[in-house]
Amino acid sequence: MTNETIARNYAATLFELARRHEGLDTFARGMDTVLGLMDENPGFKLFLETPRIAEREKQAVLEKVFRGVLPDPLLSFLKVTIHKRRQRLLGMIGEEFRALLDEHLGRIHVIVTLARGLDSAAMEELTGKLSALLGREAIPHVRVKPAILGGVHLKTGDTVYDGTLRRRIKELRRQLVNAPLPSTAFRAGEKGRGEREITS
Repeated sequence: MTNETIARNYAATLFELARRHEGLDTFARGMDTVLGLMDENPGFKLFLETPRIAEREKQAVLEKVFRGVLPDPLLSFLKVTIHKRRQRLLGMIGEEFRALLDEHLGRIHVIVTLARGLDSAAMEELTGKLSALLGREAIPHVRVKPAILGGVHLKTGDTVYDGTLRRRIKELRRQLVNAPLPSTAFRAGEKGRGEREITS
């Protein structure tokens, strides 16, 4: 079984726990807290993942750090990942859990690449247009890339829309290179050469 499949199975279990207990948003915030702490503190991440440290020590630290911070079922879930030696997959489990949550709530993430950044009003307008276009609540993630010159590049899942000015220029160049010259251009050229021969 691949790590992706294992992470997906754990995320599905976590999702069902969240539905039965404190709620999806509460569990999502809890997972964000745990994963954020692991990202910000490499030592803590290494402590959880290294096999040289006993399981009971890791679970004791989780208890000390997260008791009262996380919902009890979520804390128990984390302890299970330690027991099953799946703590290295916590990041992937968090991503899969977020994907299940977004699907449940009808949300879709869109990577938006622009030549310039947006102010809050433009960002709100973009969100509304994307939501109307996709028929779901869109969550845009804006990336600024001046090299695209203008226009917009959208990516959601495996779907890509490239409306950038750079792509349009590239396509125009390709069309110009591949475009056949009209036959009149050749006749005009031949006539010009004949005239030069007579006058010389």
